[in-house]
Amino acid sequence: MPQPHRPTRPARPPQPQRARRGGGPARHRADRPRWGVRLAAGLAVAVLGSGAIGHAVMTGLDTGIERVDPFKDMKNRPQAGHGLNFLLVGTDGRDKITPQDKREYRLGGAPCHCTDTVMLVHLSANRQRASVVSLPRDSYAELPAHRDDSSGKQHGPHAVKLNAAYAEGGPQLTVRTVENMTRVKIDHYLEVDFSSFMKTVDAMGGVEICTAKALHDQNTGLDLLPGTHRLSGGQALQYVRSRHVDGAADLGRMQRQQRFVAALVKQATGGGVLLNPVKFKEVSSTLLGSVRADRGFGSEQMLALGQALRDFTPASSEFASVPIGNASYPVKGIGSTVKWDEPKAAQLFEALRQDRPLAPAAPGRGQVQAQEQGQPGRRAQQQPAVPVDVPPQQIRVQVENGTRIDGLGGRVDTALRATGFDTTRAPVGGASRDVKRTVIAYDPRWDRSARTVSTALPGSELRAVAGQGRTVLVIAGADYRKVVPVRPEDPYQGQFGVVTGDQVVCGR
Repeated sequence: MPQPHRPTRPARPPQPQRARRGGGPARHRADRPRWGVRLAAGLAVAVLGSGAIGHAVMTGLDTGIERVDPFKDMKNRPQAGHGLNFLLVGTDGRDKITPQDKREYRLGGAPCHCTDTVMLVHLSANRQRASVVSLPRDSYAELPAHRDDSSGKQHGPHAVKLNAAYAEGGPQLTVRTVENMTRVKIDHYLEVDFSSFMKTVDAMGGVEICTAKALHDQNTGLDLLPGTHRLSGGQALQYVRSRHVDGAADLGRMQRQQRFVAALVKQATGGGVLLNPVKFKEVSSTLLGSVRADRGFGSEQMLALGQALRDFTPASSEFASVPIGNASYPVKGIGSTVKWDEPKAAQLFEALRQDRPLAPAAPGRGQVQAQEQGQPGRRAQQQPAVPVDVPPQQIRVQVENGTRIDGLGGRVDTALRATGFDTTRAPVGGASRDVKRTVIAYDPRWDRSARTVSTALPGSELRAVAGQGRTVLVIAGADYRKVVPVRPEDPYQGQFGVVTGDQVVCGR
């Protein structure tokens, strides 16, 4: 149920946001940034762009990639499924950041020899879908027997947090551990540090994101008002790192990362990057200059994938996180870990092996039925859905007809329900039949819900009514013309909490 909160500042016209300057205190280990978004960004740019350019441009781009052999001497691996699976990991690489950027984007502290995020990216066999699954860095994991990369000491199987696999055994132990946990066979390994992320976003001309509420984080320096913003590389890094924006913490950060990756795909596929050989080579060279990859991944593979993914769009991508059973599972000598919900996790990874989509089908999102225009049985022309803070599905609405126009209450109820609101489906006549301007009456404790309804009914009057309860009352006035489609900013769906890229980009 939506909770009361203080109102945010009103939106201002879209404009680039400048990060606040000023160094911050060194961050503790727990505050180090997550890496899923940077890795997914690398994959998107590398594989989506190649098909639009041609072999001549691609040739030589992979010469700067540092090679690793994560599959050496591996035995008892999972059986290969359908499609192609990438394991994407990242190290922070803050030792490569300039002192000025460290101060401006608050990147204090020393780099660690570990992974901040591990992600599985599955490309479907028909190359029409990419499924991105985040594996929390603090996931409870059991490492197989191995030799420690740093000390050379032989270790038997033991429990750790997932990110420690890289610290103890590098890429090979990380791949072995993830394959043991998921039973998904890894085809390719990619590793990126975040200095290249900043440079790549800048090379693309920035990335556009939108937010329905103000975002402020003193730790990272993030400072965005509601609206649409084009972020530079450093600002994008602040956006995906921030976890002190609200009480959602890591969940909120994951949602912002998903929106950013979807926006990056949209920029790459629709912003001219893929169709401009000079721009593509600039972006790809910037990215690939600091990538570590397995020996089997190079320009030929990128070209083949790109040719198959020429029609890839944000709607082709879906994002999920492993279902969690216990977010604070204590382990002696390790501390608090994230314990997966094993039955649900097994279902998710089985879907990847079987090359099935994770997101449920949701036809007709963002459309308002033409009944609101008096044309039953037909669809109104689709228009972009406006992002809102509270999902309309969580808002109960009662509609009253405040005019003498027959059937107006029913049309408003139908239109609100078509864009997702939980209407009563039983509109009633209002006490007054001379209402000129549509009124939204709400309990002040549910002001966020009222603002979502107000977004769907532009020009309406907000009227606080103490003690009204959670149901929002809409009194339709003579000024009513239509309902504007709205969508939740964080539209989680289905048993795996999956969101698709087209649900979270701007101007959908």
